[in-house]
Amino acid sequence: MIQAPSTTRRGPAATALPQPMFSPSQDDVRRFFCQVMLRWRQAEPLDALQTLAAQWVQEHPEFHNVLSDEVWALRQTYPVEAGHANPFLHLSMHLSISEQCSIDQPQGIRQAVELLTRRKDSLHEAHHIVMECLGAMLWESQRSGRPPDGAAYVQSVQRSATQD
Repeated sequence: MIQAPSTTRRGPAATALPQPMFSPSQDDVRRFFCQVMLRWRQAEPLDALQTLAAQWVQEHPEFHNVLSDEVWALRQTYPVEAGHANPFLHLSMHLSISEQCSIDQPQGIRQAVELLTRRKDSLHEAHHIVMECLGAMLWESQRSGRPPDGAAYVQSVQRSATQD
């Protein structure tokens, strides 16, 4: 989550705590991807984030029916037990990995993903492997109660890029 810088105030409220700048709800995320799908299909102008999202939406035609009906999409649940991919989580992970690479955070992720992309000859396939590494890092963080280990995540992607 992106945090707004804290500000200093005069009077009783001395210092404000950092406030989330961008903390979308589940419905916000679903609406975003459904609106991207609609705008992309209607060839409407897209902002930078929508353009990136539309590129990943195009890579996943199996999600197009879900993304084409916002009302239905908002009602759906994706329990792990059902064995169905959550298209919104999946597409959000593509966006997260793209953003990580664009700013190289955690440090080394850009190079590791580029290496994996060359090895697989596909950015899309590389992202799916990176998603597994990202998911493992987040699971370990939740399990252990420690912060996510970015270095271990990058090392996992590097291993994937260099193993047969």
